[in-house]
Amino acid sequence: MEARANGSWRVHGLSVEGYRHRRDGVACQDAWRCSTDGPVTVLAVADGAGSRPRSGEGSVLAVGLAVEHFGRLPAAGADGPAAHRLLRQAFQRVVDDFLDRTGEVAGDHATTLTVVVLTPGWLGHVSVGDGFVVLRAGSEDGERQFHLLPQPAAVSEYSNETVFLTTPDAARWVRTDCVRDEGVDGVLLSTDGLAQAALSWSGGAPQAPNESFAAAVLRSLDTSPASGDEDDRLAALLRSDRLTALNGDDKTLLRAVRTVRAVRGGGAV
Repeated sequence: MEARANGSWRVHGLSVEGYRHRRDGVACQDAWRCSTDGPVTVLAVADGAGSRPRSGEGSVLAVGLAVEHFGRLPAAGADGPAAHRLLRQAFQRVVDDFLDRTGEVAGDHATTLTVVVLTPGWLGHVSVGDGFVVLRAGSEDGERQFHLLPQPAAVSEYSNETVFLTTPDAARWVRTDCVRDEGVDGVLLSTDGLAQAALSWSGGAPQAPNESFAAAVLRSLDTSPASGDEDDRLAALLRSDRLTALNGDDKTLLRAVRTVRAVRGGGAV
């Protein structure tokens, strides 16, 4: 659990083990990491595959490599196609580095990865697997607005199988998005353990953010940096019977709020 800031964004994250892992004495296989050095802020969450023996190590490695490689992206100057290309190149560097470090046992370290890059000029999103990102941007009739970024396509229409960094054709399934909107002042990343709580569902698929959940967890960070007491309260919420009844998996919540308000709007590129 940690709170960090780079002058423009206040960041806080934590991961907690799910009910099944607590019951069986298994360590949390989720991980998160942030980098707030320089003009580029990188947020990353990962969910290790529960069926793989070293997936917890894999998730930690994945988020570490993400902040390293995505942290080298330029803060400004990329147009739409160029920004997508930069994101895909950084993702491929993460995959190559991950496979080099894990070698013949790469499959034992299988993990998803979701990354957001916050710069003064644009916001980038890269995801492989079933993590998700919610943005807070703008208001309507005095109500803050929340937006679910598109998630990677399912492997097939008949399967909800998750793609991992170690999947041979992972680059085929990676999702990239670029947003130029200076009205974005809150970001929430999570692994799928919070999907039922943080998103609204229809037809078996997430359609939109659960605005009350997103508003509450971002509002508390707006007020002040997270304290030890808030860490305890948030961890208790993530371990609560109410959320466990929705999903018994490990849960990760990584959130960032803008501490210097922007005044102009924009759109996706």
